[in-house]
Amino acid sequence: MARDPSTDTLSGLTAQEAKEFHRLFMLGFIGFTVIAIIAHFLVWSWRPWFPGVGGYAELQGAVEHASQLAQTFFG
Repeated sequence: MARDPSTDTLSGLTAQEAKEFHRLFMLGFIGFTVIAIIAHFLVWSWRPWFPGVGGYAELQGAVEHASQLAQTFFG
């Protein structure tokens, strides 16, 4: 059985197929990264994960509110 030098790679793809796969992979990766950055920005706008000037003490009111809310739901 003769070996085809055009597909003599580990993946079995030709150079053109490998370039096309790489282009599609990079487009998908860049798209995913852009969506992740937008999602992180939106979540940061909604609820920043670093404390403000007052530190984590600012969150005490939110914890008390969440506790009261949980008590109303779960008795």
